[in-house]
Amino acid sequence: MSQASARDHDRPRWYVIRVEGRLDPRWTSWFDGLRLTDGGDGTTTIHGPVLDQAALHGVLQRVRDVGLPLLAVDRADPAHPTHPPPTPASPSKETDMTTTAPTTAIPRRAPMDSLRRTSVAAGALYVLTFVSIPTLALYGAVKDPGYLTGPGPDTPALLGGALEMVVALAGIGTAVVLYPVVKRQNQSVALAFVGARVLEAATIFAGIASLLTIVTLRQAGAGAEASGVAQAMVAQYDWLFRLGQGMIPAANAVLLGSLLYRSGLVPRVLPLLGLVGAPLLIASNVGTVLGLWAPVSAVTGVAVLPIAVWEFSLGVYLIVKGFRPSPVTTARPTGDLR
Repeated sequence: MSQASARDHDRPRWYVIRVEGRLDPRWTSWFDGLRLTDGGDGTTTIHGPVLDQAALHGVLQRVRDVGLPLLAVDRADPAHPTHPPPTPASPSKETDMTTTAPTTAIPRRAPMDSLRRTSVAAGALYVLTFVSIPTLALYGAVKDPGYLTGPGPDTPALLGGALEMVVALAGIGTAVVLYPVVKRQNQSVALAFVGARVLEAATIFAGIASLLTIVTLRQAGAGAEASGVAQAMVAQYDWLFRLGQGMIPAANAVLLGSLLYRSGLVPRVLPLLGLVGAPLLIASNVGTVLGLWAPVSAVTGVAVLPIAVWEFSLGVYLIVKGFRPSPVTTARPTGDLR
């Protein structure tokens, strides 16, 4: 190799790296001083001199850490640093291998990144919270005053308790999985959402314990003498349900809905459903407590519908589509955008 070729080989190469999503210019230091240019079409071009292949791999590793899909990696002409040079028609054999490497095109559909995995996990957990719907029928027998002296069966109540345990744990999971993303919008509100989900799960577990206590009394042969205790357990479950699964989802909708609406991580019509449904759910529960309508009625069904649609549609959207491009997804992991 001639001295000229050696000097050319040691010279930094210019590269153009295109990613899907928008990166703020503050990320320049993250990419070792490379320039960031907004493509105007929802993409960002990272370009500049790269010392060698090891340095290039380091830059690509940082792209992966940010969680943005990689679209293309090209060699560039220093005179036109944001555009790759044309590929020579017939390169000579003496040309250095690194200067004749063809443009490396990256498929637009990139492997699932961390943000996509987060959205799928959160969506699946949200959909999982709907498995407790059958408990309205499964708990019918255990709430009956004659259950203690009857033959059972206990299986429906035990199955209902198992389904509600799944719901409680899935509810906590939705908050824990979403927290690293939504905290970039507002960490205090994100923490409040986690706390509300944990509190809701606690009321669910307490309610399960109340009804399963009745099952234990029947299995122990407590008989009619324990009917007062059984009815107290039923009343406790009903109050825990109203205060927990009846009221706290409204707080969840306000907390998470405001974070998602401001960040634009999902279409704003979805959090709007939750924000509109929250006061309706609260009003419905207040009316139930005051005896204006029954706990299971047309009024309560209509009032709970927006929250139910909000949570289910959010789960489906996160599974199918994932997070939308947003300043939150391109912010530094430790940043808190207000």
